[in-house]
Amino acid sequence: MTQPRSTDGSPEPANPDDSGRSLSGAVRTFSGLTLVSRVAGLARDLATVRVFADTAVGSAFAAAFAIPNLFRRLLGEGALAAAFLPEYARSNQSNPEAADRLGAWTLRSLGMLSSGIVAIAEVFLLALLIVLPANPDRALSLRLVMVMLPLMPTVCVTAILGAMLQVHGRFAPSAAAPIILNLLMIGAAMLHFVGPRLDPIASAYAIGVAAFVACVLQVVWCMRALGPRFSWKRCAPPPEARRVLRRFGPVALGLGTVQLNALLDTAIAMWPSWVGPTVLGAPYPLDTASNAILSYTQRLYQFPLGVFGIAVATAAFPALSRNAGSPARFANSLRAALRLALFIAIPASAGLALVRHEAVAVMFGGPSGFSLDGLGRSAQVLLGYGVAIWAYSLNHVLVRAFYALGDTRTPVRVAVACVILNLALNLTLVWWIQEAGLAWSTAISAVVQTGLLATILSRQVEGALFDARTRHFCVAVMLSIVVMAIPVWFTLRLMTPGAAWTDHAYRLAAATGAGLLAYAVASRVLGIPEFTSLLHVRRGR
Repeated sequence: MTQPRSTDGSPEPANPDDSGRSLSGAVRTFSGLTLVSRVAGLARDLATVRVFADTAVGSAFAAAFAIPNLFRRLLGEGALAAAFLPEYARSNQSNPEAADRLGAWTLRSLGMLSSGIVAIAEVFLLALLIVLPANPDRALSLRLVMVMLPLMPTVCVTAILGAMLQVHGRFAPSAAAPIILNLLMIGAAMLHFVGPRLDPIASAYAIGVAAFVACVLQVVWCMRALGPRFSWKRCAPPPEARRVLRRFGPVALGLGTVQLNALLDTAIAMWPSWVGPTVLGAPYPLDTASNAILSYTQRLYQFPLGVFGIAVATAAFPALSRNAGSPARFANSLRAALRLALFIAIPASAGLALVRHEAVAVMFGGPSGFSLDGLGRSAQVLLGYGVAIWAYSLNHVLVRAFYALGDTRTPVRVAVACVILNLALNLTLVWWIQEAGLAWSTAISAVVQTGLLATILSRQVEGALFDARTRHFCVAVMLSIVVMAIPVWFTLRLMTPGAAWTDHAYRLAAATGAGLLAYAVASRVLGIPEFTSLLHVRRGR
């Protein structure tokens, strides 16, 4: 009998320690390239924020860029990937040709569906531009959405191609694909400063076109990495497609609600641009800069989440899917993923909360960046989002565990309940703490979602979900966080704050370096195995 293979092609480990090391190897690969991609993403934000700053144009561009990504999370990385990847992984083990047929059918169907949605949406937006009364901010926002919408089919197809590559143990191409997008957007943003020196509105259109070209190149990149595995000729749905569709329905319903909630968040932030400065005759608590502040600040907490939190869940999903039929192996893989996610996400949550003012000053400050008021508001938003990075990370792992077990309904029910909670908190807190209310609503809902998912999943896992080893690990990590926080706090207090950008950069670099060093030393002294497994490179690799 053939021994199961891990994500890197090596034999699947039989004990918990080996399971953690195997997962760590996949996470190293995915995280390393994702780190490069995220650094390029931060460079992209550094460029675009100097073009738009905290203005109505910045808010309009952020909203337009967010909309195709909502569909990517629904159709590409969300419902379809959750329904498709387990079936594709199992088919690839037993019948690679059937897996290739399933992959081809899925990509064709996704491309046609997403293209149809784009065509209908473009006609609807054009009608709105014609029918609605003249409003420069709203008109600019709608036109930018029309420019960005064609990104949707390409980003969705790229997401599914990435899932297929991961099943074949190839995490590098999908992790590297966003670098293409970031580089082309940076190049377009530079036209504001060199060459024809475009104004902010013209730059917004130029960056939008560059993003579309980059997304097409991403599809080509992933297709070349996957190789000639299937034919693009039209064919009848393979038998596996029916199982994918049965799973896709309930997940799409739930995630559709989640993405609708994300769209409502954007609508709440964009109300001053889309509707006006009042609501039912009362002054609205947000302004035309709110969505720019909210969207750019989100990138800072998404950096550690994307580099490590999502990387852990992405690397764990194929192994969880393969081990779903073996309760003991499944439980070991899941606990290893949870420990690794917590080991990275808890210090990220604490660290961002401590250095939030310096982080937003370095990223968004300077002569062409946010105003002083915008920087203060951005720091409050980052605090709200940042304190729950650990919850966002665990949610990605827990949801994929349910999907690997074939249970697509439970995460949907929990997600819908948390969406309702999030919307209620949004509509309440935004009147008290402006944009930060949207951030705190997201964080509170994520923590509740983590608790619900963990409680339900613990009843389906062999042994305790948080067994004795995991509980001891959590205590050790919390002690390490205390050790980390002390030098960060003292560094920020001892270094004299200054108004110059370089002053903030020095303080951020010193505090971050002190915190990372203290956390690494504490983890080593306390014997946290996840620290050594992340750095461990096995012989022969």
